[in-house]
Amino acid sequence: MMHKRRKYTRQIGSRTYGWGKNHRGSGNRGGVGNAGRGKKAQSKKPQIWGTDYFGRYGFTSKSRTPVAICINLKDLESLMSKKKIDTVNLESEGYTKLLSNGSVSRKLHITVSRASPKAIEKVKAAGGSVELKS
Repeated sequence: MMHKRRKYTRQIGSRTYGWGKNHRGSGNRGGVGNAGRGKKAQSKKPQIWGTDYFGRYGFTSKSRTPVAICINLKDLESLMSKKKIDTVNLESEGYTKLLSNGSVSRKLHITVSRASPKAIEKVKAAGGSVELKS
């Protein structure tokens, strides 16, 4: 069986080990990726803080449904007591769904795109109405 001599043993002592001038890989830059960013205080890390350098950006799944912006009856009651009116369009206020947590003490005429069945019952029991817009 032949024993082959290793290449590096013939190259020791020759500064570049037979690779010419440019065989450093990423050594001159300190490595690849985030290497060399912030090992010492005078390094470049503060320049990339607060930017979109880290993390994932630029893609949102098209299959996701929009999140409903909800308001409860108790919150609606306090909102209406400040405004001193009985008719409200919740879509113009920025809400998309009415939920039934809380109670209603006066007649309210509400326009909203979605509402829970219990919320509709409570508003009708107080003498008001809920108009669902689609």
